[in-house]
Amino acid sequence: MSATRYRRFLRLCEEWPRDETKKGRDLGTFLRQKVALAFREGESTQIADAEKCDQMYESLARINTNFYKQKFPRAQDTSFTGVTVEECRMVLATDSLQQMEDAKKGMWKKLMARFSSKSPEEGAK
Repeated sequence: MSATRYRRFLRLCEEWPRDETKKGRDLGTFLRQKVALAFREGESTQIADAEKCDQMYESLARINTNFYKQKFPRAQDTSFTGVTVEECRMVLATDSLQQMEDAKKGMWKKLMARFSSKSPEEGAK
């Protein structure tokens, strides 16, 4: 029975989309890591709580198939702030977050980072 659960989770991981704008921080990558950790021995992995494992799979499958989006349709595709889905995706992209972090740095740290052979974190140690 464990082999069936393993195959179902693998199929779910294959179907789950990856968000390339969030390099390593998206839900698809996290899910793949957790499945690999939970099923270290592949099909021969023994599941301690089979019922909980099945519930987790069903919950993830419902999210992946947009079950709740279809069950509870939204009147508009914006939030209360008026920000659209695409604008949220753009702001949450890794490149945008990196630019915001760079903007937070002071001029002195930027110059030190540019001309130093070590990273600023190593110099603070």
